[in-house]
Amino acid sequence: MANRPVFVALGQPSHLVDQILVDFSWNPGFAPVQKKKNVLALHEAAKKQRLSPLLEVSTKSEEKLGQRLSAFNLKITTALGEISVESAYQGSKVFSNGGPYTDIYEMDSWSAKKDERLKNSGPLTGFNFFGQKWPLIPKTAFYDWLYLSALEPHQEFLKRLFNYQGFTDIEFNPEKSINCQARTCALLVSLIKLDALNAALRSQSDFISIVASDSFNQSHSSDLRQHLLL
Repeated sequence: MANRPVFVALGQPSHLVDQILVDFSWNPGFAPVQKKKNVLALHEAAKKQRLSPLLEVSTKSEEKLGQRLSAFNLKITTALGEISVESAYQGSKVFSNGGPYTDIYEMDSWSAKKDERLKNSGPLTGFNFFGQKWPLIPKTAFYDWLYLSALEPHQEFLKRLFNYQGFTDIEFNPEKSINCQARTCALLVSLIKLDALNAALRSQSDFISIVASDSFNQSHSSDLRQHLLL
């Protein structure tokens, strides 16, 4: 058995996203077919708890929308052109002994995530995205802002997210990681319900003030080193 979270948009200013752990039978193995079996098992178990329909947000999703919303595939427009959210996130990391390694911006998502410098530069101290500095606290603020900034122009995606009761990412383990693309999708829906998305993206300070209390309410790993994104 294993458990993974389902993220639900609450639309409450003090608590934007709820995380519901669901137990299910785990299919071992690293092959894509095994991971897709786990997605199905998770969603079937969640359905018994009246959590349905769900959208798997990852490259393992059976739905094209879920695949497109993976941080590996979702693009953000920058001075360098369009780059993946994954590469933008990894290339913005600042460590005690180096970074940001901005050449990562131009790598494919997989290469960006696996760059050895991200493991060998000491503790993570913050983020620097094209000169805009972000702190580690609130825990998920920079990743959430980056992902939402990339997604906001795609209005056709935003409308379709309201068709789902919750969001999952089969790769995400809350015991090991902090940021999760499925959680950020739920955050997006919650902000839209509150008519607060535009206000949140108006400035860095506005964004932090809106998401800070919710970020602190989430149960995250205390490990704030470099492996923060799945």
